[in-house]
Amino acid sequence: MSATRLSIFPLAGALLFPRMQLPLHIFEPRYRALITDSLARDRRIGMIQPREAGDPAALFDMGCVGRIAEVEALDDGRFDIVLEGLARFTILRELDVTTQFRQVEAELEPAGESGQLALAERASLEMESRRFADLQGYAVDWEAVTRLDDESLVNGIAQIAPFDVASKQALLEADTLSDRADLIVQLMQFYGRHGDAAEGTLQ
Repeated sequence: MSATRLSIFPLAGALLFPRMQLPLHIFEPRYRALITDSLARDRRIGMIQPREAGDPAALFDMGCVGRIAEVEALDDGRFDIVLEGLARFTILRELDVTTQFRQVEAELEPAGESGQLALAERASLEMESRRFADLQGYAVDWEAVTRLDDESLVNGIAQIAPFDVASKQALLEADTLSDRADLIVQLMQFYGRHGDAAEGTLQ
């Protein structure tokens, strides 16, 4: 692992994984400043979830650093960007800075190889996803889903599923793709039994 300085974007419910993409609309002045600074330097941003509300909000320890792969600067100073995940990171300490946006010293993990699921794990995840989507009233192109590789399927679900912040964080911190897939199935079963996913909390 290697330590590095990161400018961070705390955003509840927004997960980024290595080799995945995350589209973002940037409108707050401090985060417009963050994007401008990042584009002038290495195009990297650390995405991380706040642990609780506040300004500055307390943060979870782990996030994912992304590179700005696409950017559209709008006339009024806002940005539409697409982040491409590079590696998970763990915050070592927050830095005392004069910028509008927060900066940390963080330890980056090696991105590692994309994982694979056992056939039974994949089948269980697809089956539970279909059941969950039906319960939530989502329209899904299941033919396209079946063509996704295991990593894109698992991490894609983790990014878009309407789970609470703590559940999302647990998905990000899962050690292996298999662990993450298993947790997704558990969360879908939990939320399927307890109503609206966005309002439930798994302890």
